[in-house]
Amino acid sequence: MRYCESPYFFQRRKTREIYIGDPAHGGVIIGGDHPVVKQSMITCDTMDTAASVQQTLDLVAVGCQIVRITAPTVKDAANLQNIVAELRAKKCLVPIVADIHFKPEAALEAVKWVEVIRVNPGNYADTKKFAIKEYSDAQYAEELKRIEEKFTPLVLECKRLKRAMRIGTNHGSLSDRIMNRFGDSPLGMVESALEFAHICRKHDFHNFKFSMKSSNPKVMIECYRLLVARLNDLGLDWNYPIHLGVTEAGEGEDGRIKSAIGIGSLLCDGLGDTIRVSLTEDSPHEIPVCRDLLSLIPKLTNHDPRFHDANFPFDPFHFEKRTTPEIALNETVKCGGEQLIRVVVTRGTWDKVAPKIRPKDDVRPEAVYEDLNVFEIDPTQDFEINCETQLVTVKDGVKLPAITAFRLLAAKLKRLGRNNPILLKDCINFEPVPLLPNIALIQAGVVIGALLADGIGDAILVRGESGAGLSLRLAYNILQAAGCRSFKTDYVACPSCGRTLFNLQTVTAKIKARTEHLKGVKIAIMGCIVNGPGEMADADFGYVGGAPNKINLYVGKTPIKFNIPEAEAVERLVDLIKEHNKWVELEPTA
Repeated sequence: MRYCESPYFFQRRKTREIYIGDPAHGGVIIGGDHPVVKQSMITCDTMDTAASVQQTLDLVAVGCQIVRITAPTVKDAANLQNIVAELRAKKCLVPIVADIHFKPEAALEAVKWVEVIRVNPGNYADTKKFAIKEYSDAQYAEELKRIEEKFTPLVLECKRLKRAMRIGTNHGSLSDRIMNRFGDSPLGMVESALEFAHICRKHDFHNFKFSMKSSNPKVMIECYRLLVARLNDLGLDWNYPIHLGVTEAGEGEDGRIKSAIGIGSLLCDGLGDTIRVSLTEDSPHEIPVCRDLLSLIPKLTNHDPRFHDANFPFDPFHFEKRTTPEIALNETVKCGGEQLIRVVVTRGTWDKVAPKIRPKDDVRPEAVYEDLNVFEIDPTQDFEINCETQLVTVKDGVKLPAITAFRLLAAKLKRLGRNNPILLKDCINFEPVPLLPNIALIQAGVVIGALLADGIGDAILVRGESGAGLSLRLAYNILQAAGCRSFKTDYVACPSCGRTLFNLQTVTAKIKARTEHLKGVKIAIMGCIVNGPGEMADADFGYVGGAPNKINLYVGKTPIKFNIPEAEAVERLVDLIKEHNKWVELEPTA
């Protein structure tokens, strides 16, 4: 199976075109040779027509090309008529997506008014009970027949009205039937989506795209790679477009880095026809991140056909860190083997930050680049290396983008039968003018994150960010976002939408204020039952909107406390963390 032609040479995946509305009247064409489309989602109650219209206009004003609106009930779906009418009256022709979960009847109402219907196969025709059941082949076939009966009316309406569809599976929200046969796995996500795609094709409906979203960038990357490989195996006419996104990425730097890792690495491999950066912030903040990310892809990808090699130096469908021997970076720090991935800084950064480091600080330089015994290699040339305990990196000035160069280095080491530890760099060719912080963050996230997701890298060096303290913090944040190290509390926070039962930004800030010192603890903050409990993925604790002004608390995916008044819920979450011995007291600062 293959998901791209070469891991070293950029070729955009050839997809069919799908039509989101009428292109002659404000519609959008996705796929083919068309530019990647930027989209987002409004956050207000769908029954609030004025707010829905204004938030949509605000998104369009910053460059959003498709706007998604939740339709949790038939009543909400019916109000899409009013929202769309108001937008068109204001000469706003942006295509609207209705986000559907659980209620096929809401989809059949929404399809009358909007250009796209998004369905989640995990909950469109199923109720999730986390039940464990063995299905015989006959029982499984019966379940598929039941799903087809529920889904077919929507397919036929989409075809009749010339609507588009997004078949979007989410990690953690798979049906019990899929979970019991495939587990909570990338394969389960792919098979769940393909079941719905087969139904579409049975009725000669092809105006749809896929998405495979997870809050874990490495899982998300594996899912999309596997999906595209499966589509390739099914035949040339399975070339449907792909929507990319890391769901529940969170806010601030963390949300941007997770999105850069997941979305950026796939864009660099030629996948993706439309994207959304999901941030727990006001939606218009998402579009500039999309724009920055897309602007970097030509620079971060190789277009020289001399390096068009089809051999992968890693398994693209199952994450496994590259095996290396353990070596000493200096007198106190080792890397490789079972060691943590280490953070290296330049001498200039060390001189600026070292005096400020306190004994118990987790964010600290672990080695100085100029002091390392590191063999710098030009992977475009032949080289010899006689010792596996030699740290290696790509030589500065090599005329290749960093991702390509480090993949090529790993491949050549593999051919030589060597497993030398590798020091990753976010850039090997320096800009004459320092990068802006927002660009430096995304570039480092894409480059280092993509390589870490490939299983490559034993130490990392961030130099694109010119601020000493910022570059050090960025390195650690990338390692945390990639799931390689944990130096602080990890938050999985969904972006707000009309289903949200509390103010996500305010509550997230309150929870962070009480818990951000809990190193290694993962907390999910979910606005409604759709995004929890399943989509909390591997979180230790969950804070989930259960009803207006009421919160449910989870340990893992298990609900523990129900209908807690919102005013008490943050402290009750703290109590729950203490009950499970995950709490430590915050040490006073000097």
